[in-house]
Amino acid sequence: MEQQTAGVKKSWGMKIAKMAVGAVLVIFALFIILAITRIPHFIDKQKTEEQVAKIHATKLTLDDVMGKNLPPDPGAQADKTIAGIDANQNGIRDDVELAIFKEYPGSAKTRAVLLQYALVLQMEVTQPFKNTTNVTEVVREEDRADSCVADTLVPRESPESWRTPADIEKIDRFISFIESRQRNTPERKKARKDFVEKLGSFSPLDEEICDISFSMLPN
Repeated sequence: MEQQTAGVKKSWGMKIAKMAVGAVLVIFALFIILAITRIPHFIDKQKTEEQVAKIHATKLTLDDVMGKNLPPDPGAQADKTIAGIDANQNGIRDDVELAIFKEYPGSAKTRAVLLQYALVLQMEVTQPFKNTTNVTEVVREEDRADSCVADTLVPRESPESWRTPADIEKIDRFISFIESRQRNTPERKKARKDFVEKLGSFSPLDEEICDISFSMLPN
């Protein structure tokens, strides 16, 4: 009788052990499956973080403002694609860059703020992939460049003072000068519309609004 009882206990012990091993294997398998399914998420997260860093690291240079490496006129090639031509690879579309220099040959300060604005608008069409995070960070840079245009070319009497309708009209003319050239085809206008559909909420960037310090410029 005692032997029979011991045998039953041993049998139950083996069953429990097998069940425990089975449970561990199931948990381990579920962990592996979860890890595998999360890999694309971590890859996408890393790619996004790298792209956001690149967006904020892309700045106008003093050489760009002074025209040290102006591109040739792209002619009709300028509008063949949405991104256009950037032969000197400074992030600014060549036809827009040349238009700024033609319009403001005697004012490095004006060129600086308009080139910065053109640079960030061009980011919209040069993103390798577009998600809410990337789009929002590009638009934050656009907001910074917009403020640079306004506060540099149409400065207020004091930070607290209101802008007059005449001031707003002047700012709009400078902004429109770039936007009308940057988004000068139906395809580019549609690209802008598609881009901002992914826009999330945002706050202004906590940094200097202009890429170039105007103490470095002759005029």
